[in-house]
Amino acid sequence: MADRPRDLAERMARRRKPAPGAGGNAGDGYLRESFTLPRAAARAKAQAFFARYPKAGYMSEVETWRELPGGDIEFTMRRLPSAD
Repeated sequence: MADRPRDLAERMARRRKPAPGAGGNAGDGYLRESFTLPRAAARAKAQAFFARYPKAGYMSEVETWRELPGGDIEFTMRRLPSAD
């Protein structure tokens, strides 16, 4: 007898590896790096990140950012592991 769609979904869910770390987007295939730097250094770090991992090839982006009370910028960059 053929499996029901629910059986197939449950079997696939059991095979999925748990993603390291917690988070709503964990396991989505992206690699993330977080930084806390002064504004000028944060801008330079983001520019270097995009130079090393171009948006077109790695789907790179600044995922989140915020300005801390001391003036530093806390931000997370994300990218795909490799470009094809």
